[in-house]
Amino acid sequence: MLKFDRFAVLTAAVLAVVLSVSLALSVKAEGREVAGAALGKKAKTDDKSAKKSSEPEEFKEEADEGKPTSAAAKSQAAAKAPAGKATETKTTVVRLSLHGEYPEGATEAGLFGDMQPSLAKLTEKLEEAAADKKVAAVWLRIDDMELGRGKVNEVRAAIARVQKAGKPVYAELTSADSGTYLVASACDRIIMPSSGVLIVAGVRAEVSYYKNFLDKLGLKFDGLQMGKFKGAGEPMTRSSMSEPLRESLEAIVDDAYEQMVGTIAADRHIVDLDVKKLIDRGLFSAKMAKKAGLIDDILYADEFEASLAKRLKVEKVEVVSNYKKKQVDTDFSGIGGIVKLMELFSGGKKAEASSKKQKIAVVYAVGEIIEGKSQSGMFSGSSLGSTTMIETLHKAFSDPKVVAVVLRVDSPGGSATASDLIWRETVRTKKPMVASMGNVAGSGGYYIAMGAKKIFAEPGTITGSIGVIGGKLVLGGLYEKVGINTEIISRGKNSGAFSSNQPFSDGERKAWTSLLKETYHEFVSKAASGRKMDYKRVEELAQGRVYTGRQAKKLGLIDEVGTLADAVAEAKTLAGLKPDADVEIESLPQSKNFFEQLFNGDGANASDFDSLMPEVVKTVRQASVWRNLLSERVLLWMPYRIELK
Repeated sequence: MLKFDRFAVLTAAVLAVVLSVSLALSVKAEGREVAGAALGKKAKTDDKSAKKSSEPEEFKEEADEGKPTSAAAKSQAAAKAPAGKATETKTTVVRLSLHGEYPEGATEAGLFGDMQPSLAKLTEKLEEAAADKKVAAVWLRIDDMELGRGKVNEVRAAIARVQKAGKPVYAELTSADSGTYLVASACDRIIMPSSGVLIVAGVRAEVSYYKNFLDKLGLKFDGLQMGKFKGAGEPMTRSSMSEPLRESLEAIVDDAYEQMVGTIAADRHIVDLDVKKLIDRGLFSAKMAKKAGLIDDILYADEFEASLAKRLKVEKVEVVSNYKKKQVDTDFSGIGGIVKLMELFSGGKKAEASSKKQKIAVVYAVGEIIEGKSQSGMFSGSSLGSTTMIETLHKAFSDPKVVAVVLRVDSPGGSATASDLIWRETVRTKKPMVASMGNVAGSGGYYIAMGAKKIFAEPGTITGSIGVIGGKLVLGGLYEKVGINTEIISRGKNSGAFSSNQPFSDGERKAWTSLLKETYHEFVSKAASGRKMDYKRVEELAQGRVYTGRQAKKLGLIDEVGTLADAVAEAKTLAGLKPDADVEIESLPQSKNFFEQLFNGDGANASDFDSLMPEVVKTVRQASVWRNLLSERVLLWMPYRIELK
């Protein structure tokens, strides 16, 4: 058996990082950032003209006659800015590279945290560019972004704020799917190299069913549910989709599809009917995409950069790819160098006293909901612990400088008890609290938000799922297959309710059903109270059914469709401040630095391993989540995880 001394591990880690940081920081690398904005119409600030209605049936590859042969000639031909004299001699264009998932909430403190992209960092970077008088435009190099519809809306909103400041935003795509394209279409112009590929193939929902597989192994999930649409247990109890769940998912897919069509139509100035035809076509080369009006220019990055001066009517353009990036002193020699390195790992020198400004606390509730402390591991992903969340909310509510709280939810739910404990903490405070929903706020995720004064959701947020499931995984069949015999001695009619050897007896099933009914009644009652709606009306909307944010607004399950920034503005108003009041935004819970994670045994951050084995890591994480949550007695959970991309 190998035993690892933590001090030895720490020493080795420090020495390794000294070498890697010294090498890495000596090279200027392009920073990875992220952006955010609202689905729908907006004013364009560049020279893009309105697109005419296009017929997508014919996309023949045609040879361009008289095409410039040199890169310089191509750049000159591609520059489409109106003719005129330059008004300035030099201007700055900020170039940001966007890729990855951009998680919600605070990243790890210290050096590693500075290297991790996040949604908050991206939107902050774009807002800084919008306010910077030296910056004339923003250039987004978008590559392999994995964003749900809620995050897509946040990025689009941030882009819109740059445009509102009178600065054009350009999107560079090499290849893109629907989610990535929805971010790019918010920009003033879209460029793509001639070898680029655009995939805008509509909206699709897939649910995998495991019952037949479990049967082969001799396993069975004996599940119970409250709400006819509550299909959370279906993947384990059925071999195909039930009609109620199909009805619910079809409504979500329909609404997401209509949002997609409407957004592209407004952004690209193409009529809805033609957008639908283009989506049916689905796959486009760069030439096809330009002919269809989905992109503006076929250019390589160097050609586009050469055209920027003419586009912006200046003599010279400086493209900055490390905008607002922290500069790190890489001299780690001597005792002073070791101290500097330790400060980098721990998040820097001890923070100065916070400002005297009033604060809005943004509390992030991300991951499956469990009882106890929040957890994060290499293969387990992140989970939202009730104890951690209650402590965080209490800290925010008890801070005299905090005038209001915004609860940012991105969770499919989980433990019913843990969800209820978090809900209780949200309704105890006298300070105003606004809920803001991200990609998902379903079941327990909706439960913890429904005590807020106002609830905001993104247009494509998956929310609702007011219902309850319970059950257990029965292993008796597997035991028989592998030759394990279990002898049972019991006292008590329902003593086998938690046994993994056999399904529920009639008496046990009756007792479980009674418990789930009571939990479901409590869920609906608290939702009705929070939404100020009649119980019967909420019960009609409940039944475990899921909705998009736009649908939930029409039904009264949320108050407004909007971004996190909109929720913060509403929190200011409820606190008696003006929407543009200068306040400090505090993100909670605060992240742990390298040393805290090492000595608390949290292990490596899961995101560090995503790029190594992405599909394997995701599968193992999901299995870990199922294992933890199936140990709970009653669940407010959406394990089939709807992801609209």
